Amino acid sequence: MLNVRSIWNGAISFGLVSIPIKLVNATESKSISFRQIHTEDGGRIRYRKFCELEDREVSGAEISKGYEDADGTIIPITDEDLSHLPIPTARTIEIVAFVPFDRIDPLHMDSAYYLAASGAPAAKPYTLLREALKRSNKVAIAKFALRGRERLGMLRVVEDAIALHGLLWPDEVRAPEGVAPDTHVTVNDKELDLADALMDTLGEVDIGELHDEYREALEEVIAAKAAGEAPPEAPEPAPGGKVLDLMAALEKSVRAARESRGEEPAEAAEVRPLPARKPAGGAPKEVGGKKSTAAKKTAAKKTATKTATKTATKTGEKAAAKKTTAKSASAAKTASTAKKTAAKKTAAKKTTARKRTA
Repeated sequence: MLNVRSIWNGAISFGLVSIPIKLVNATESKSISFRQIHTEDGGRIRYRKFCELEDREVSGAEISKGYEDADGTIIPITDEDLSHLPIPTARTIEIVAFVPFDRIDPLHMDSAYYLAASGAPAAKPYTLLREALKRSNKVAIAKFALRGRERLGMLRVVEDAIALHGLLWPDEVRAPEGVAPDTHVTVNDKELDLADALMDTLGEVDIGELHDEYREALEEVIAAKAAGEAPPEAPEPAPGGKVLDLMAALEKSVRAARESRGEEPAEAAEVRPLPARKPAGGAPKEVGGKKSTAAKKTAAKKTATKTATKTATKTGEKAAAKKTTAKSASAAKTASTAKKTAAKKTAAKKTTARKRTA
């Protein structure tokens, strides 16, 4: 940190406490940049600044600022004009509030800087502010001026240092209108369960272990070209298939993630595959070959046989029930007739007996 050049010197205004600090960049770009060259001879291509009115090249000392109005008129703005702007935060990081960290939307976060204590007298108040931020579990919202304009910032603790994150002003963040799908889509519980399973299987990652594979490959190409060797060939990218079935894609992703982590196939079998859908406008494709087709036909025959047997059994049971009901009705009718006949004979005998007695 001692070898890093400060880009801004000022002070943190914490109530009546003033903390002299230096602002240094907290990040650095590792991207590889290229120069434009003349293809034929490798000469550098440079851009020169010309005045369109005089048609001549001008130096940096002759260049100043200007604001282009809506009608194309250029309004000159000098450094003296800018020096009179009422910016109280020109050399001060003015803390205006303390809020919980989760109140800050990441969309507002911009560049990051470290705040270094400037000299021994700043060590005590710097440490006081750092420890107060730690104990409160809050971040400080501040205003400061950098590169000619007032900015919004957030102060938070990073290890034993105080970091300053530049924040975008609220009116600089666009609303996400027209970004989400404009069609109504429903997601069922099974799909959410599979998505959760995929998230759990992928697990967490130490961001410190991630690296820029593209930049490393590009460095290898540059090194090979510098040594007069042929650049290494890039591996063929994995073919990307169309996602026709979201459930199938989720299931396949879960299995692939578990296999990449060295888990046993048995664990991957927890997710049951969905039955194959019949494609519209054509016969179903053979997925498992002849053996699979024969197995399907055998299963179909067994199902048909079972269905026929069940149907025949039910039909026989119904016919037997009808016969039993008919026999019962016939027997009841015969018994009733016999009773009536017996009653008539008994009545006739009684009548004859009475006549004889008389």
